[in-house]
Amino acid sequence: MEASFTSFRTKSILITGATGFLAKFLLEKILRIQPNVKKFYLLLRAADSKSATYRLHNEIIGKDLFRLLKEKLGANFNSFISEKLTLVPGDISREDLGLKDSTLREEIYNQTDVIINLAATITFDDRYDISLRLNTFGVKYIIDFAKKCTKLKGEGLILEKPYHLGDSLNGVPGLDIYVEEKLVRDKLDELCEQGATEKEITMAMKDLGMTRAKKYGWPNTYVFTKAMGEMLVEELRGNLSIVIVRPSIVTGTFKEPFPGWAEGIRFDDMNTEKLRIAATEGGVVTQLLVIL
Repeated sequence: MEASFTSFRTKSILITGATGFLAKFLLEKILRIQPNVKKFYLLLRAADSKSATYRLHNEIIGKDLFRLLKEKLGANFNSFISEKLTLVPGDISREDLGLKDSTLREEIYNQTDVIINLAATITFDDRYDISLRLNTFGVKYIIDFAKKCTKLKGEGLILEKPYHLGDSLNGVPGLDIYVEEKLVRDKLDELCEQGATEKEITMAMKDLGMTRAKKYGWPNTYVFTKAMGEMLVEELRGNLSIVIVRPSIVTGTFKEPFPGWAEGIRFDDMNTEKLRIAATEGGVVTQLLVIL
């Protein structure tokens, strides 16, 4: 496994969704076993650098996941982090990823060797407008940004064949990403004209997402909007080298940096036996067997 990280030696890497569950695992792993990585640019949703720094310490390196790295580096940990990490306040749902600092933006254009996109809303039944903006059209803005990065040019490579525009899981024709975008916009306009409350708008957007997903064979809004994001990859990538990874499920640590670290109610509460039941589709409640 460690040999596969040698390619990151002396490389500069832009990671989106840097405060997310998977991003933290990846960041810790590379910093620990490939300390000769040149730089990480961590894109975080934050209003300014002060807010980004707060999120770094409270949501990333302040986590117990980084315990082994802190023990390994000792008093040098903070200087190592300062050298290797550059915080990038931004937003994947905006042009140029929402970067306001033009100097930093040009630096990233010129220095980035790899972009790892881990930004998403992962709530299965999230609002359709939010899921489309982040999971689908966020991909467009990332590809647009990547095309301006001078070190990312080259012959195209794509693993895990992406969905093509118009593909559906059940063979129902007519799926069009831009039609979906218009449906959302029209529905929001209609709700505003009706004087709908924020709660009513949220419920309507959630219902619309699940309805559209199931129409084309996807079980929920999350996987549907992620699939449409892949469709945009296929349409827009040009000569960018791209790898698509579809892990079936992401859980806690098996071995490294130590066994059993997880984050969030999904795993923490299950592992401490606080969570015994989970709501599933159709209102069925399932008893969980916790094996320790």
